[in-house]
Amino acid sequence: MALRSGWLPPTGQTRVTTRLTSLGAVTPADPLVSRSGILPGSTDGTYRVSGLSLTSSGPMSATIHAGRAVVQGTNNQGAYPVALDADTVLTFGDGDPLNPRIDLVVLRVYDDEFDHLTRSEAVLEIVRGEPKAQPTAPSAPPASLVLFSVRVKAGTSAGTGGIGWTSGDLTDLRTTVAAVGGILPVYNNAGVPGSYPGQYQDNDNTHYLQRWSGTGWVAYPKEIGGVAPNGALSVGSYIGQFRENNGTLQRWNGTTWAAYQPPVEVETTTSGITALPGWTVLAFSARRTRGIATVLISVTRNGADINANSAGNINDEPLCTLPAGWRPAFDHEASACDGFADGGAYIAPSGQVNLRTWSPNGALVAGRSVRISATYVL
Repeated sequence: MALRSGWLPPTGQTRVTTRLTSLGAVTPADPLVSRSGILPGSTDGTYRVSGLSLTSSGPMSATIHAGRAVVQGTNNQGAYPVALDADTVLTFGDGDPLNPRIDLVVLRVYDDEFDHLTRSEAVLEIVRGEPKAQPTAPSAPPASLVLFSVRVKAGTSAGTGGIGWTSGDLTDLRTTVAAVGGILPVYNNAGVPGSYPGQYQDNDNTHYLQRWSGTGWVAYPKEIGGVAPNGALSVGSYIGQFRENNGTLQRWNGTTWAAYQPPVEVETTTSGITALPGWTVLAFSARRTRGIATVLISVTRNGADINANSAGNINDEPLCTLPAGWRPAFDHEASACDGFADGGAYIAPSGQVNLRTWSPNGALVAGRSVRISATYVL
């Protein structure tokens, strides 16, 4: 006997069936009604839910694997504990020649005392959908737990390759249950309302614990070192705790939440600059923070003197090249001087620094140091 249901058959419930179906899992929906769902867990703890899983066993067939569940009937029926203790194969009908359909795989309880269908057993069933151009899933029968939906495309059969088990035709619809007071592992049921304030669920999609407030699931404050989600904390638990507050990161200072100001990252360098012919680099220093850089360059003329005309014009004179990462995002004009005269320099995005003008009738004399300073956006 693969599928067993406790306290359902009118006669013949064995001790083994009683032991297998003793679930202790009744997540309440109201004082007399429980949720239907699968008991969570897997052999090695890797998976959230492995019970009553489905795998392909052929083009048009699938295997439902062992597991335990609770199926709620009507309010006066109560909840039925059910255990599948052996893998069971289900076979799907061929597809309609013209239109696709959606079938449901359900765990269903028949109880003649209530449904008068002359059966008292738990079964795995395929509820066949109606073929349509835009198919919808059929309604689940009473006292049943939907496990999966299966899309059967038009013309599907074993001869055409069968159902696309791994290509989107199978949808997992299983949900979970846990005992009263237990933390419910969310599985396809994140939006199901809680039953009482103080109930907890572990939401694997958002990776935090949630508490039912009476009107909604509220993210529970994260562990020490974590950032509490928006709305989760009104008062901090320790100095240095952080929370997200409507897009602003805040830090608890012991008495209030203060907007967090991250430390300013500052980088400096004195290397990487390259002198161009006719010049020697004496000194270079640069500082950058928040995308803004300030540089100070000192170069000495080691070539022939360069004389400016009466208007201060000279041919553009290449002085040096700045290191990568310290170059302006766009063309930048800088100031230059040597203590005797001054002029204008140009810094290109390539990092090359050119002297463009000098004092009228002034001279760039060998041995004199020219200093260039600039502040610009990187």
